[in-house]
Amino acid sequence: MGSTAPTAHFDVAIIGAGAAGLFCAAQAGQRGLRVLLIDHANKLAEKIRISGGGRCNFTNREAGPANFLSDNPHFCRSALSRYTAADFIALVRRHGIAFHEKHKGQLFCDDSAEQIIRMLVAECEAGQVTRWQPCRVSDVSPNAEGCGWSVRTERGEVNCANVVIATGGLPVPKIGASDFGLRLAECLGHRIVAPRAALVPLSFAPTDWAPFVPMAGIAMPVAISTESPGKGKGSRKGQRAEFLEDLLFTHRGLSGPAVLQISSHWRAGQAIHLNLLPQLDLVAVLLQAKQNSRRQLGNELGALLTQRLAEAWLQMLAIDGSQTMPQVPDATLRQLAASLQDWMLTPSGTEGWNKAEVMAGGVDTRDLSSQTLESKLCPGLYFIGEVVDVTGWLGGYNFQWAWSSAAACAQAMAPSSPLSVTPVAPKLTR
Repeated sequence: MGSTAPTAHFDVAIIGAGAAGLFCAAQAGQRGLRVLLIDHANKLAEKIRISGGGRCNFTNREAGPANFLSDNPHFCRSALSRYTAADFIALVRRHGIAFHEKHKGQLFCDDSAEQIIRMLVAECEAGQVTRWQPCRVSDVSPNAEGCGWSVRTERGEVNCANVVIATGGLPVPKIGASDFGLRLAECLGHRIVAPRAALVPLSFAPTDWAPFVPMAGIAMPVAISTESPGKGKGSRKGQRAEFLEDLLFTHRGLSGPAVLQISSHWRAGQAIHLNLLPQLDLVAVLLQAKQNSRRQLGNELGALLTQRLAEAWLQMLAIDGSQTMPQVPDATLRQLAASLQDWMLTPSGTEGWNKAEVMAGGVDTRDLSSQTLESKLCPGLYFIGEVVDVTGWLGGYNFQWAWSSAAACAQAMAPSSPLSVTPVAPKLTR
């Protein structure tokens, strides 16, 4: 008869060793808690590793509550205010990681995302965190005595005062994404805001998109907008979400930062609006060209867009691009300008979880404390990071939510224990 593994005892078990889980483990360990970090994946923090083209857009200098979506848009304020982008930047500097600002406050490692992973591991080691990986969790339940939690894993049972769910969202299932956290939350009585793919390319029905397939590969700055669905306090139906970013035409639809941003706001059946030349008063430009230019309309438009896009656009509108500018009726120029500066189209869907960068929706914040991330239904149970219904814009905001929510949780579990700071040998940064 085989013997069973003895029950392990920790102050806290953290399930999920991604950005939020690693950082929470490090913070809690350095506050003096005995921490067990568990993850089912073979590789550590794979989502960090592949982020930002392998250089990890680890935060955004401008991160604030306005950059996040939630059915309760005020929920993120407390955590974000108590552990800021500046706090994480200071940690990165202390570890000698060189970084640069790429665009609109977005910070990337100069070298590799591996540096952020190594930094988080070093912080965990400073907190004497125990890590079980790969290790699957089969059940999380309150102890029979009514005090603390029991976590059943393939390495044996764990008893702990606190459990932190940091299992992330559903994007990129091939690297281990799981709905474990959502299923557990629901099983324990928590409400769930329906998950949906966010920061994801938008797709269109093949027949609808056929005229635009020749434009695949064209990239350009645009203004993009859609109507807010109007859910949650502080979000009124009729408000428009709008971004000025780069657009990319693909064979199946639209991508690029502009589309990824708007995808988090978009809902099935909604239209999106695109201004392909947001820097111009296009009607005025075309009417002026009619007075001053002898070029063909196709060439005049090609100088503003690209020749390929101009030809495809004129063909779609059945406008003769060989006309010289003085020949083109004013009404045609106005129609052309309107089509380019308020192009309304309705996506058929998104490219789904395989292409999404984050999950929108998740554990309903009505069932969590905004101060501590602790469940209001189950004392000693916490949810942090992407599994919570808080979703950041593109550009480092979701990593900042991971760091901020993790820090708030760790502080709540050990409120009277100051964070120990382990000296790190200084290196040059720029």
